[in-house]
Amino acid sequence: MALSTPLSQMSVTLPTGIDGSSRSMIKLQSINFTETSWGSRLRLDSKSRSLSVNKWSTVCMSLQQASKSKVLVTPLELEDPKETPLNLYRPKEPYTATIVSVERIVGPKAPGETCHIVIDHDGNVPYWEGQSYGVIPPGENPKKPGAPHNVRLYSIASTRYGDSFDGKTASLCVRRAIYYDPETGEEDPSKAGVCSNFLCNAKPGDKVKITGPSGKVMLLPEDDQKATHIMIATGTGVAPYRGYLRRMFMENVPNFKFDGLAWLFLGVANSDSLLYDEEFSSYLKDYPKNFRYDKALSREEKNKKGGKMYVQDKIEEYSDEIFKLLDNGAHIYFCGLKGMMPGIQDTLKRVAEERGESWEQKLTQLRKNKQWHVEVY
Repeated sequence: MALSTPLSQMSVTLPTGIDGSSRSMIKLQSINFTETSWGSRLRLDSKSRSLSVNKWSTVCMSLQQASKSKVLVTPLELEDPKETPLNLYRPKEPYTATIVSVERIVGPKAPGETCHIVIDHDGNVPYWEGQSYGVIPPGENPKKPGAPHNVRLYSIASTRYGDSFDGKTASLCVRRAIYYDPETGEEDPSKAGVCSNFLCNAKPGDKVKITGPSGKVMLLPEDDQKATHIMIATGTGVAPYRGYLRRMFMENVPNFKFDGLAWLFLGVANSDSLLYDEEFSSYLKDYPKNFRYDKALSREEKNKKGGKMYVQDKIEEYSDEIFKLLDNGAHIYFCGLKGMMPGIQDTLKRVAEERGESWEQKLTQLRKNKQWHVEVY
């Protein structure tokens, strides 16, 4: 496709959806690019398949950037509120939103299935980066006949402008919860996760009841745009960091011009399990002075002792640098399964002791300074 006008001066209109059928096409989105020229094609490149802009594709999944072009976002009124949006919709009166797309984002060798789910809230459930939505799956609570299911919380994996950059959608990163009988090794559908399977099985146009937004502990501090942010995640715990990084490096937000350091540590089982890897890798290429990206692949890599490489092992490799950054005011975030924290805490404690410091005192100071952010489940 030949272009006579620089993309920096153009508006590119793409239909969104999850495949090439007319059934999946929801609406058109106009994406505006500013600053420098934009050399490569927009494409969706999940591990399950690759689609170009010549087909119906979802621009939100892996927006490839060949340069430091940024996307214009609207409405900028979303920058105005001084108070964090909290619990605009509650379990007794949830908001009924609409599924835009559901996309598997892991490869065939990944243990389990993880999906990127875009939800249209039509601008009625605004949120900030680092917050969560509650989802109420359809059906009856088996423990409370006649009552709805309990709310399940999911970290939002997009900025306040959503993947369509218009403030009307939110994205979730959901791993399908499946139970296998330990004796037979066979899947037991009766014990499958109700909400995760509802979301991963959803189709465009399906309705979903949401609550929130909720949470303040993982909000991205923006008072110092030269700050250092160390982000540690296992699996779908990477969700809030995707929102942070899109705000830092993808979106053109007039009042937020990030010029600090964002350092992401992501722990997953193998290469096929990496989430949003191409998106993060593009930031590494375009912003090498502002972004660092380290992966821990437990089934493919070994730590220095010859054991499996977990995220705490990767942290230990850079422990001196991390501690120096924390001493200079860096924020550190943890998001993922609860089981990640004991190993990480033990590693940090050991490193602190090797440096002649008390980890308990250091942790108390980090919390007091509001540098320590934890959201595990």
